[in-house]
Amino acid sequence: MALYSNHTGNPKIKTIRNAVIFIVLLLFALATIFPIYFMFVSSFGDPVEAGAVSYSIWPTKFTLESYKFFFDYSEYSYRWILNSLIVASAVTVSNVVFASMAGYAFSKLRFRGRGVLFAILLVSMMIPYQVTQVPLYILIVNVFELQNTYSALIMPSIVTVYNIFLAKQFMSSIPNEVLECAKIEGCSQPQIYLKIILPLSKTVLAVMAILTFMDSWNTFFWPLLVTNTMEMQTIQVGLKNFRFANTTFIAPMMAGAAISALPMFILFFSLQKYFLEGVTVGAVKG
Repeated sequence: MALYSNHTGNPKIKTIRNAVIFIVLLLFALATIFPIYFMFVSSFGDPVEAGAVSYSIWPTKFTLESYKFFFDYSEYSYRWILNSLIVASAVTVSNVVFASMAGYAFSKLRFRGRGVLFAILLVSMMIPYQVTQVPLYILIVNVFELQNTYSALIMPSIVTVYNIFLAKQFMSSIPNEVLECAKIEGCSQPQIYLKIILPLSKTVLAVMAILTFMDSWNTFFWPLLVTNTMEMQTIQVGLKNFRFANTTFIAPMMAGAAISALPMFILFFSLQKYFLEGVTVGAVKG
């Protein structure tokens, strides 16, 4: 009995410890949610310049004038959202398709140079993103002459090494016996990929889709480089038009930011089940 008591510890100490952990986690959660909360609260303010804005963490006034100001500010406000949807959707779909195909090849197919090629891909992940921007810009703008087009916005992100690595690691856990049975039944490699690999990999594909969509939707620097008209700007680049040399329209900018955040919230909550499953993939074996 004494050994059991010593093992479990004092219930009062355990309760205090749990309370402290809860408070710490609550503070971290509030710190994470506060910028989003402040964005939405500020978006319901009057569309005035920065010098006239009265900052408050509590909503003192609810008005949709800033949202109206955002859409009336430019004839391309709706186009910015459409451009972001087109680019982010195309990048997401292409990554899910091509990364899953590459992951299947690296994990289940045997071909000469597979290890060397995969090692080269892993090494490329160590190169900082900023280092590749200058040669990539020269290639897209000067060589292919694709500036200010959807191709320039989509092509550099058609498939990423990280997604290939993610798909390969997950598909490596699929038992080879399942694939051997499919081969015995007469399935070809495309049939195995479509009818077995993809259904079994829906968890990692959903995680991949969420992360890729969020990354593409929030990208600012590359669309800023390759677009030179307001018509082709994405929503993230379009928001900079509310900032001028001497002032900034804070509330309309926050309204645009709130609108730009909605697709990510919708995507995350619609695929939340698969995302949470993906977080625990590989955590427990046996």
